[in-house]
Amino acid sequence: MRIALFCHTLRSCWNHGNAHFLRGVVTELATRGHDVQVFEPEDSWSYSNLIRAEGRDYAEEFRTTYPLLNIATFAERSLDLDHALAGADLVLVHEWNAPSLARRIAAHRKSHDYLLLFHDTHHRSVTDPAMPDVTGFDGVLAFGESVSEHYRRKGWTGRVWTWHEAADPRVFFPRPSSAGRPLDVVWIGNWGDGERTEELREFFIDPVRELGLRARVYGVRYPPEALRLLDESGIEFGGWIPNFRVPPVFAQARLTVHIPRRPYTRELPGIPTIRVFEALACGIPLISAPWNDCEELFTAGEDFLIAQDKAQVKRFMHLLLTDAKSARALADHGRQTILRRHTCRHRVDQLLRICEELGAECAAARPTMPASHPAMPMEAMA
Repeated sequence: MRIALFCHTLRSCWNHGNAHFLRGVVTELATRGHDVQVFEPEDSWSYSNLIRAEGRDYAEEFRTTYPLLNIATFAERSLDLDHALAGADLVLVHEWNAPSLARRIAAHRKSHDYLLLFHDTHHRSVTDPAMPDVTGFDGVLAFGESVSEHYRRKGWTGRVWTWHEAADPRVFFPRPSSAGRPLDVVWIGNWGDGERTEELREFFIDPVRELGLRARVYGVRYPPEALRLLDESGIEFGGWIPNFRVPPVFAQARLTVHIPRRPYTRELPGIPTIRVFEALACGIPLISAPWNDCEELFTAGEDFLIAQDKAQVKRFMHLLLTDAKSARALADHGRQTILRRHTCRHRVDQLLRICEELGAECAAARPTMPASHPAMPMEAMA
């Protein structure tokens, strides 16, 4: 198939977790011989922040990690959809696009023969009364059943599919552990907008301080008071880290934790963040704050441990740090669950079945799209 993906950015994962999964999906599709062209705004917020934080030295490492990503940048005012989508069989529009662009593509679809799917990976469709406008789309891919159900209540029954995120095992796999493992626990996540401040204290910061553990945090958007709290608790702050550098970091630590944001424990049960899939794929023992796995993606107690409060976090941390056999069994079970059920290969299989259900021919190895388009020159990354 000839596929076009419109997304905020794949070049940057700076405070942009959706890039993780989509990079893996595009790589899997390209590996199978499908022609995938990625379109992203030339001034994407995440990429602009990445350049300020990291500089352009990151570019070559990105290309080496994801050699099959074909990315074109564009300015919406000069975007020629007739040219960009010539010969397209499937067009995916991620929810973090400008609403005006989504409307333009939906209007374009009315006079062209391709499948148009909306990819929703955020809680705003449920928590924000202004539901995304998906009029003109052939269907919706929602990253959790609770989001899918919201669309069904709005009349999309039969045209919405739950399409969970997953790990890319080409990038996320166990690395050789560092000698002596310099860290007891690592947490990778952004401070955010106050959606889990209390949870971070209870399920990570306080247990680490009270147990006297060696710990490090990676992420962005940490205000001065958060950095002071980490410092006072003896926790090292590592700053921002590109997502594809995470597996070697996991190899330096003996365990990690998952602390979901509040909307994913209250309004949107059953949706883990991409970090869960990636940590388990890397074979590191995981302790999670409470969340309701109502879709039975995992098996609590076998894939990871769920702690109900600070006291239980401390008990679990002590167990995993003192009982190597239990830690290894937990990590191995979690990784096998990922490889059996939750890789980008599984999600691409599902995507192609959805396309066939909608009447598309899903053969691969068609002539490729141009690598760049006159209206959308490839932006040099170095």
